[in-house]
Amino acid sequence: GIQKPAWLDALYAEKFFVGCPYHETAKKNEKNVCCLDCCISLCPHCVPSHRYHRLLQVRRYVYHEVIRLEDLQKLIDCSNVQAYTINSAKVVFIKKRPQNRQFKGAGNYCTSCDRSLQEPFIHCSLGCKVEFVMKRYRDITPFIKPCHTLTLGPDYIIPQDLHADDNMAAYETPRSTVVDGDDSMGWSSTSSELGDAATTTHVVRKKRTGFCFCAKSANSYKVVSEDPDDISNCINRRKGIPQRSPLC
Repeated sequence: GIQKPAWLDALYAEKFFVGCPYHETAKKNEKNVCCLDCCISLCPHCVPSHRYHRLLQVRRYVYHEVIRLEDLQKLIDCSNVQAYTINSAKVVFIKKRPQNRQFKGAGNYCTSCDRSLQEPFIHCSLGCKVEFVMKRYRDITPFIKPCHTLTLGPDYIIPQDLHADDNMAAYETPRSTVVDGDDSMGWSSTSSELGDAATTTHVVRKKRTGFCFCAKSANSYKVVSEDPDDISNCINRRKGIPQRSPLC
């Protein structure tokens, strides 16, 4: 019979989300990448030495390893395999998940582990489809797709990038700063030139202006001051001693 690709066996044999023995003392040393050329699992610290190889990121969902459907379809035909949506991306389980059932009613069930599925899917994982194809056709070659290059997604961060981000954060300056104003916003303009060690920041502030009114009657008002500092004097103005008529 035709043997399966070596990278396909590595997805089942290799252990993921365990500590890397080569980087035991390093942070974030969990293995979450599979090198399809070396057929081994890698941690983020091992990725730079395999940057020219085909790399496939392995993710974790409900304590099981999954792969994004977009990446897996570049390697093998994933038709009839049920996918699940996680963080707005469809993923496929790598290994089958057996489910004990004493009775099967109407509906779709996995061809290998009898798990209930949605229509029209008949495989709950990649492993179930590979097992079904090998038993029925004795050859999985027609389902394998030629893939010469496979890189990690932009959301994957290696340790070198983390250190670079920390160093850049110390020199990063905000683009703009909002200051108080009268129905308007003042923005701080930052100017810097190549070779200058300091950054000059100019902040423009506007002084709030307004009017203070004291009421004489219901329809008549008198302007007391246009200076906002005198508003409190207008509000806190004390009334004079009331003149009362003598008692009869």
